[in-house]
Order: sequence, then structure tokens, then C-alpha cells
Amino acid sequence: MELRHLRYFLAVARHLSFTAAAESLGVAQPPLSQQIRDLEAEIGTPLFERTTRRVALTPAGLEFQAQATAILEKAGMAVERARAIGAGAAGIINVGLTGSMLAGPLARAIRSFARTYPAVDLRIHEMAPDRQIALLKSGQTDVSFLRCPPSDVDLIRACAWAETVRLVLPRGHRLADATVHLADLADERFVFLRRADSLFAKYLWDRCVEAGFTPDITHEAVEAASLTSLVAAGLGIAIIPEFVARLAHADVVYVPLQGPPIRADVYALWTRAKQPLIENFVRLVQVGRGAEA
Repeated sequence: MELRHLRYFLAVARHLSFTAAAESLGVAQPPLSQQIRDLEAEIGTPLFERTTRRVALTPAGLEFQAQATAILEKAGMAVERARAIGAGAAGIINVGLTGSMLAGPLARAIRSFARTYPAVDLRIHEMAPDRQIALLKSGQTDVSFLRCPPSDVDLIRACAWAETVRLVLPRGHRLADATVHLADLADERFVFLRRADSLFAKYLWDRCVEAGFTPDITHEAVEAASLTSLVAAGLGIAIIPEFVARLAHADVVYVPLQGPPIRADVYALWTRAKQPLIENFVRLVQVGRGAEA
């Protein structure tokens, strides 16, 4: 039995005329009649009562009409769903990120994406940077947003948005109103992103070393947003991404660093498994970054 048999049967059931059904389908009547006979033979019972004056559904035909209608509706839905997924307009996206990523353009992009692609289920998973790569490559997440991502031939990458950094100081710090270069921080204590699972933290460490000093780190944190609270508690100063610095805190001040720019650009990384869907999402994030500038 094929779907065309169901379509032929439903056309005859709707018109109760083989002639009218054939015309509606754009086929000749004899082949249509043969297809219905083949269908009845396969099922093993008549679906129509035929006389020289009329065609009517049998009780079995009435039941088959309801079931055939449901089957064709589900088949149509399956086709449309497959087309939508292939076009990147439906499906599931599991997003790996650290919570501080939502301080930038990503939060607005997620809201916009939900309105533009209501058939996509967007699921957010907060995790440390090193775990993001592992889950992405194992297929447990579909896209990740990272600063200083590793080079990996198995992953597609694109810059989601550009970002620099800010220095976070306790309110009243001697440098709060000064023009600050990285080298001016040589004698300071730092709270830092955890280097064990963040290439961005290693990048910041290297910039300090290039400026002539090794950071004196008192505490490490997974989340950039947590560093602000540690600074407010008097545990040191911090260097954080500029969008995270927009999360105001009454007990700290945010100061730009002079000299060669320290980058905190965010990259989207994904595999080819859901490429059209992910590309639509990343493209919207990239468009949204202009609204945050």
C-alpha cells in the first residue's frame, strides 16, 4: 500500500463517483478503478458498494476513510517539518555557554530568534568553557559561545561579536580616576578567571606577562560576572569583558585600559550536524551585535 492509494481512495470517498474522482485527480478512470480494486484486495474487504446507479462507502470503508485521512495529514505534517528543519526554521538547538555571555548581544538575539523561529526549541546550558567543547564534539550541545576558542578542524567557527575588556577596581582605589596601562597593575592583587578551564584566562595571563609582570592571583572564578563581586569584597582587582562590565555594582568602578587593545571577542562554534539551523541562529546574533554597540 502506498500513499497514492490512500489519496485515490479518499477522492472516490469524497465524490462518491469514480468519474468525478478521476477528474479531480487528473487521471483516467480505468486506472483509478484498478487502483481501488487493488487496495480492496490488499485489505481483504470491500471499501465501496458499487451499483449501476450509485457508489457508497461500506462500514469498513467509513472507518478506513477516517484512518486514511489521519495518515495523510500526519504525512503532510512530517513533510513540512522535514522541510522546515532542512531550511533551518525548525528543530532543537542546545546552546552551551557561561552565564556571563548573556550580558552581551546574545540575550537580545535569543529573544529575537524565538519570535522569528517559533518552531525552534532553544535550550540554554550553562557550563565551564572546557566542558563546552567536549559536549559540542560529542553532540550533546549544538553550538557554543566562547572567547579564545581552540582551533579544531571538526568545528565551524564564526565571530559572533567583537568585545574588549575593562578593569574592575574597588570604589576609592588609587587608580579609579587615573589613565591606566596594563603595566601599572604590576603590584596589584588579582581575582582571575580560572585558567584550568578557560583559554581566555590564559590569554589575559599572557597579556600581563607581556606587560612585564606575573599576576598575583588571590582567587579564581569560572564566571566573569563573579569577579565583580570578588572585587567588591576587597579580594583584588580584575580584568573582565566590557559587556560584563555593564552589570553595574555599587561598590566597584570600571576603567578602560590604555595601550594595545586586549580582545574579548566571542566566537560561535558548531558542527555540521544542524548547520542550516545553527547558521540562522548565529547570523541573527551577528546582526544583533550592532544594536548593542
